[in-house]
Amino acid sequence: MTKLSVNINKIALIRNSRGSNLPDISKVAIDCERFGAEGITVHPRPDQRHIKYDDIPILKSVVTTEFNIEGYPNKEFMDLVITNKPHQCTLVPDPPGVLTSDSGWDTIEHHHFLSEIVNELKNNGIRVSLFLNPDLKMMEGAAKVGTDRIELYTGKYANKYTLNKEKAISNHIETANLAKSFNIGVNAGHDLNLDNLRYYQEHITNLLEVSIGHAIVCDSIYYGLHNTIQMYLNLLKK
Repeated sequence: MTKLSVNINKIALIRNSRGSNLPDISKVAIDCERFGAEGITVHPRPDQRHIKYDDIPILKSVVTTEFNIEGYPNKEFMDLVITNKPHQCTLVPDPPGVLTSDSGWDTIEHHHFLSEIVNELKNNGIRVSLFLNPDLKMMEGAAKVGTDRIELYTGKYANKYTLNKEKAISNHIETANLAKSFNIGVNAGHDLNLDNLRYYQEHITNLLEVSIGHAIVCDSIYYGLHNTIQMYLNLLKK
């Protein structure tokens, strides 16, 4: 079964809007796991508008499933990750100030840079995933970089799903199959939700993990966090 990692960035965003510790993100992380989540994802950004750097060691101490830290690998981020040693580090090519992650790495142009970063993380016992557009050339480049996994950007898939879901997923299937031939694991994330998740998971047969945050927080307003996590888990059961 594909694992569900809950991204709690938006929980932290709500907390930060009032300058207090409500909601308490460490408690939310614990509750997500108690409700069935198989991982917790965070994406600390330079402006710390949601997850703050100080949150990371606290979360590391309470997360008992899989801890995944996403972000752009500048020195501050790398120091944070290596110090706290999550199970997985997902490298994302976000420039400073970007609203959300909406494109993957150019693994050819940034081959040397990524190779060094991936090697450093793996030498510290951290599994590495590269955020990637569903593109065969970029997948080949990711293999040459030495990554353990890729995370396929699913934003465009989600946008096109209601128009032509077969076409929307076709390049994801091709890229995932190529990853399998390189023995590279496949994760996915961005705008996956209750409407489009099951179809995606059914067609990406080697999908190991999905990271979902915004949709889970939105659905929780109506269904509650426990029920929402269970609904997503049910979609991922084959």
